[in-house]
Amino acid sequence: MNSVCILGLGYIGLPTAAMFATHGIKVIGVDVNPHVVETLNRGEIHIHEPGLLDLVKQAIASGNFQASHQPEPADAFIIAVPTPFYGDKQADMRFVISAAEAITPFLRTGNLVILESTSPPLTTTNIVKPILDKSGLTAGESYYLAYSPERVLPGQILNELVENARVIGGINPISSQRGRDLYATFVRGEIVMTSATTAEMVKLMENTYRDVNIAIANEFALLAERFQINVWEAIEIANRHPRVKILKPGPGVGGHCISVDPWFFVEAAPDLAKVILASRQRNDHQPHHVVELIARAGAGLKDRRIAALGLAYKPDVDDLRESPAVEVCNLLSNAGAVVKAFEPYKLDQQFEKFQTVRSLAEAIQDADTIVLLVNHKNFRDFTPQLAVQLTRARTIVDTVNMLNASDWKAAGFRISLLGNTPES
Repeated sequence: MNSVCILGLGYIGLPTAAMFATHGIKVIGVDVNPHVVETLNRGEIHIHEPGLLDLVKQAIASGNFQASHQPEPADAFIIAVPTPFYGDKQADMRFVISAAEAITPFLRTGNLVILESTSPPLTTTNIVKPILDKSGLTAGESYYLAYSPERVLPGQILNELVENARVIGGINPISSQRGRDLYATFVRGEIVMTSATTAEMVKLMENTYRDVNIAIANEFALLAERFQINVWEAIEIANRHPRVKILKPGPGVGGHCISVDPWFFVEAAPDLAKVILASRQRNDHQPHHVVELIARAGAGLKDRRIAALGLAYKPDVDDLRESPAVEVCNLLSNAGAVVKAFEPYKLDQQFEKFQTVRSLAEAIQDADTIVLLVNHKNFRDFTPQLAVQLTRARTIVDTVNMLNASDWKAAGFRISLLGNTPES
């Protein structure tokens, strides 16, 4: 295959497009957002990911990559559009449906179509295939169809696209083989072939496994507060057992995958997904618990000036999708607090309910309470000596166990740590 048309140029579609282009494949990258297309075609990028800008510039310089508003004929088509949820946590498949419909007029005999978007089980066979079949071609015979989920970590996407195992789930064996041949262009990790529905299930299982394990860590944090012990110490000791690996608690679970994908199981099989549902509810409630912790630490929230440090869903990325830190800020604002938030990786992002600022100093200068929501490396040089110079606030709520509490207490600060006694 000499050409690929990729629909969706976000956190997965763009790195994938650049990877193919720098390995000799002609790539048309399609996005419905004019800003994204214009930004890419002038050699810039619209998302933060280490190494991605250089790779995109290489792709453009090679002559193999161009961004466009609409699909063009190609040997293979890859759908990498978002699959958010709506209403009562139901999967919103409109972007996938629109992408499949956009491909159909260009589908030719011998083409390969791969869905990468995280999707509920049976999406490939029951939603995408019937749309593509309207072309008059037959899936698995005159064209080939497969599901291949992304399995990469923001901040490490370029390395993991190449080195991680890749799952190819075809609607039939030859579709899997065609998908394997395409990704072998740049993938060095093992390429595992299976059925489309199994591949969909694998992706959801991976993220649901993480969500359930984070939920038990968050529940342990609540129990530790009840029993007045330090959950971080308890987890560290428990993890010395050779068969135990408890994850870290925090303000909640975010991102486009772990906080969303388990709901696809709940929607598809509500009578069976009981543990999954309970875990989702625990993690979705965690921002509310953080707000309660902040209220206790600061003697209420009404008119309280709060500096929120970090808005991304995890450290050292600019991804704010489904971020629990954003939810905490919204809840604080709803409760009457005056919130200033600083997100070093997304300086220009604006929100309706709270203010964002462009520096840590600006966030904390007139604060009553400082709240650490994301363990960005940018915040790890935040010392009590610096804080004393920049703010009159002496109450800090640490939701990610970033601070050395004894140092801050010695400097006159009151530290409230998630998963610990009210003041450490």
